[in-house]
Amino acid sequence: MQAQDATAVYFFKLWPWIEANKKRIIIGVGIIIAAIFIFSFVSWEKSKGEVDAGQALTSVMISTEGSQLADACLKIAADHPSTLAGQRALLQAAASLFEAGRYADSQTQFQNFLDQHPDSAFSGQAALGVAACIDAQGKPDLAVDAYQRAIGSLSDAEGTGVAKLAIARIYETQGKFKEAIALYGEVMHANPNGALGSEASVRAMELNAKSSSATGASATGPAVSLPAANVPFQLSH
Repeated sequence: MQAQDATAVYFFKLWPWIEANKKRIIIGVGIIIAAIFIFSFVSWEKSKGEVDAGQALTSVMISTEGSQLADACLKIAADHPSTLAGQRALLQAAASLFEAGRYADSQTQFQNFLDQHPDSAFSGQAALGVAACIDAQGKPDLAVDAYQRAIGSLSDAEGTGVAKLAIARIYETQGKFKEAIALYGEVMHANPNGALGSEASVRAMELNAKSSSATGASATGPAVSLPAANVPFQLSH
């Protein structure tokens, strides 16, 4: 009972202040309600945008192929630039262009992704895509630099391993066997039980054998021509 009396006394003391500041209180409450409404509306719009973009990308991936897939994905990316699905659409467009052999166009779209979404969780994949495009255009020195930049932005062992394997392959074609073997060793150490580690192990053994053979055949240095592997880029979903 005493608690109720205390509450009543406090209310009666507060009431004159409420009466004197009624207009301010009404305005303040109105602002709060408006802010809640705006926040809820923006959240709903964002959620709806994500759903719409995701549905559009799924539909395009199922019903479209070839050169039309890149154009369709670019449209989704342009219509929904702030959504994750829009980001994936831009990456998929770049990957589709790569698969079609349009390496310069693919590089442009991967770079557009990095420019538009520098802090995205997919930026490492985009950087790897840029490097692969440069590699596919027959620019090995520039490709090595690009792969090294990609390694700096990749957080997963698989993506880093792909980039290191690509650099090692370039080193092989340039006769830099020691550097290539060192990179294969790093990939094997980081992926001891995976496909990348197995590939690195095989390449290292083959390279050691060919390097030893070439050294024995020529005192001036290795003269072995090694076949180039396919460009090691794949967009993960």
